[in-house]
Amino acid sequence: MNVDGTHYRTVWLDGSTVKTIDQPLIPHRFEILDLADYRATADAITTMIVRGAGAIGATGAYGMAQAMLQASPDRYTEEIEEAARVLAATRPTAQNLFYGIEKVQQAIREAADYESARREAVRAAETVADEDAAACEKIGEFGAELIADGARILTHCNAGWLAFVDWGSALSPVYRAARDGKKVFVYADETRPRCQGARLTAWELCGEKIPHALIADNAAGYYMARGEIDLVIVGSDRIARNGDVANKIGTYTKAVLARRHGIPFYVAAPTTTIDFDCPTGADIPIEERHEDEVLCMWGRDADTGDVRRIRIAPAGSHALNPAFDVTPAELVTGIVTQKGVFAPADLAKNESTLRA
Repeated sequence: MNVDGTHYRTVWLDGSTVKTIDQPLIPHRFEILDLADYRATADAITTMIVRGAGAIGATGAYGMAQAMLQASPDRYTEEIEEAARVLAATRPTAQNLFYGIEKVQQAIREAADYESARREAVRAAETVADEDAAACEKIGEFGAELIADGARILTHCNAGWLAFVDWGSALSPVYRAARDGKKVFVYADETRPRCQGARLTAWELCGEKIPHALIADNAAGYYMARGEIDLVIVGSDRIARNGDVANKIGTYTKAVLARRHGIPFYVAAPTTTIDFDCPTGADIPIEERHEDEVLCMWGRDADTGDVRRIRIAPAGSHALNPAFDVTPAELVTGIVTQKGVFAPADLAKNESTLRA
């Protein structure tokens, strides 16, 4: 995707430095951050400098390659195990993270010696990133077929190119449909508490010149009841074997509303997001983040232009902050992957195809 005429991926490897877009600065500033070692890379995942299923997966893979490039020849096996432990502890819900770490770790294990392990680690990480970008482009092609000319689409959180290496999942069909000449309109949920819809999705849509409106999270039912939303497309951080879907907190609410109003509810995700070893959504670990994300907000002062954090809750209040919820498979119309659109109940039947 392009930013002011320049093509960017969300994350890439430059020597032994991981470079990534500093997402908390968007939409007020666009900067590239250099991450010097795997611990800095892990911290960037934890603090959501880089976030989104595919972007986390690629960053985890690059962090592992980075660790191998910086490991000592005589202790690299132990050092890589420690790097894998540190990186895996950053975001427990995101399946792509574990996929990316394991792919690089496997390449290192199978390498003949230290030097080949360094080469193979980088090659494996680049493959994870390249396959993520290619998968998301295909998701756009399959998903665009579900979007009629003139469609009004609701999305939740940010599952655009910032959430993956390129293209995105939920927004990729929107971008493809628009580039194919279809007129589309996007309702973007603000997505409290971190407001990824307000900060990131709206910014992406502005860059693509796609008509859209930012709406409060609790306004979706109003527009559905008025017949002003034709379909919902969201992303996912982990999909269980039975088709249950974990995504940003608030997704389940939108699925219930969509079912009530007879609106198709699609989940877009590469097959690397499917965890066939996870039986149901009840088995997906749900990350609980710091209460300050709910108690406070970041924004630009409309008068001074300064970016600052403000507290919006009383000093004596505390908050609960689950980062994700689980949408039951029966509320999902279809799962859009790079290999086609599948009913949730058909995932297990097509495991061999989807794993390939």
